Amino acid sequence: MNDLTRALCESMAALAPSRAGEWRPLPASDTVARVTETLRRVLFPGYFDTAELQGEQAFFQTGIALHEAIADLETLTSRALCFTSAGHTRDCDVCPRRAREIVERFVGQLAALQQRLIGDVRAAYDGDPAATGPEETILSYPGVRAVTLQRIAHALHVLGVPLVPRMITEHAHALTGIDIHPGAAIGDRFFIDHGTGVVIGETAVIGRNVRLYQGVTLGARSFPLDAEGRPVKGRARHPIIEDDVVIYAGATVLGRITVGRGSIIGGNVWLTESVPAGSVVTQSALRHETYGEGAGI
Repeated sequence: MNDLTRALCESMAALAPSRAGEWRPLPASDTVARVTETLRRVLFPGYFDTAELQGEQAFFQTGIALHEAIADLETLTSRALCFTSAGHTRDCDVCPRRAREIVERFVGQLAALQQRLIGDVRAAYDGDPAATGPEETILSYPGVRAVTLQRIAHALHVLGVPLVPRMITEHAHALTGIDIHPGAAIGDRFFIDHGTGVVIGETAVIGRNVRLYQGVTLGARSFPLDAEGRPVKGRARHPIIEDDVVIYAGATVLGRITVGRGSIIGGNVWLTESVPAGSVVTQSALRHETYGEGAGI
């Protein structure tokens, strides 16, 4: 057993030889899951585990949740910075200090982030005739949950936090079936209806009042490779979706193309070219043909 355990541990050195033998603490997945749920309590006070609380009790519990979220975020951010930085040492004090600064800036954005999420909730309620109230969308809609976590992750991504933003959106992916990269820039009042199977890539740009349905992909058509055959990072390769666009179920929009303002993209459409504002893009018209007495054979 000892030999097997040692072999299992040592084999990981081949995956990242530059870090072999170093002490590099990783952000913990369970902490990521916990902090995302804690931040949902902070951003939607009085919902979730504080639903039975009112007034000063809700205020007090939200304050406690914010304190817990700050502590977890500082730990996660510090570990992510240490793991990805060059020349890390066990007694590093630079990463914890940077983590505190980053988290302070993130906390300073929470009020604005909450206002964007309120807009998303209103868009979900306004966009779905089956919704009985905004509260239902907060408590039960996977699209609202996925967008909430992506907005949290995007804020951390913009602040330069490594690893953790992607872990947050993959946590959302596991819970909802909706895969949104933390790098995607998403405008106000964004609504994903139903949501299962939606994929939104890293460099996608989405305007205001956009609505997507299940199975929509905003992906890359292709990407260049470097001399060693690895994908070149950081290039804009995903679509730009302008304001007031609706994309119906199963549509696939690929490449750095633009879907103009107010356009409608029909279900199961495969789109790889830009379309102007006000476009309606659908599949080819269904054609029925009847053959008899051997005709058409």
